[in-house]
Amino acid sequence: MEAKFEELIEGFVTGNVGISETFLSISLAAALQKNLLQLDKDNLMIKAGIGNDKIKNKEQKTRGDSTSWLQDDTKNDAEMEFMDTIRQFIGHLNRTCYTGLNACEFHYALYEEGTFYNRHKDTFRNDNDRKFSMISYLNRDWVAADGGQLIIHQNETSQSILPNNRKAVFFQSDVLEHEVAVAHRSRMSVTGWLKRV
Repeated sequence: MEAKFEELIEGFVTGNVGISETFLSISLAAALQKNLLQLDKDNLMIKAGIGNDKIKNKEQKTRGDSTSWLQDDTKNDAEMEFMDTIRQFIGHLNRTCYTGLNACEFHYALYEEGTFYNRHKDTFRNDNDRKFSMISYLNRDWVAADGGQLIIHQNETSQSILPNNRKAVFFQSDVLEHEVAVAHRSRMSVTGWLKRV
């Protein structure tokens, strides 16, 4: 995995956005997608709000995704493999970039057809623990006409990233504004934050 970690870091260092096209293995991406679809079938994906527990707004119209949090004590094989990979990445970042990261949080995210997420940063007004955002996509055979691009804004320019299966995107949570364009089919990911608490 170190080559993929370095791919993310290199993209971040040179352009503020790290991208690895094959961060997840084929089997892990398929297993995580299966988990997400089962959660959705069981009505366990919850309509997302804005803010944290102290200032949450569930009536917002800024975002349209549904989420389900991965638990630290999960016994699901795919989730354990994913979280182990993330912890390895945190260790690599701390060794090579002296980031001081010591925690993370991730959730499944599902955008149904016609949903989106307006331009925003991944930080709270009352909490700055999130240092880096990381998204791993679970969408097979995605094409531009499917929409759902991650659009990252910086220096009055924008970068449009298709949410292709297995791809990971990595950037600084409190620096880059970003949005999710309207999805024209169900769009799935595991999304989260590397933290210093």
